[in-house]
Amino acid sequence: MRIVLEVTFKMGGVSYRGHRWEEDVLVFEFERLGDAFIQVLSTRKVEEEVERRPSAVIVELKTKEGGKIFEATKEEGIYRAAEP
Repeated sequence: MRIVLEVTFKMGGVSYRGHRWEEDVLVFEFERLGDAFIQVLSTRKVEEEVERRPSAVIVELKTKEGGKIFEATKEEGIYRAAEP
């Protein structure tokens, strides 16, 4: 099954690192580890083939300050999330 995730970040410089399962939750991993970034909204779209339907889709953003975790909602077959 194909999962499509569209994430809007508050700043540029985000790299996609992959995905993992935490029980039945699919976690997409991103990171922004540099020192200075353009403060402009940037959207990333990721598509992954997975073996089963997730109960939830979570975005994990690692940063130098620690990180953020936020949930995606499914709209019209696409999971969408925005950095808080």
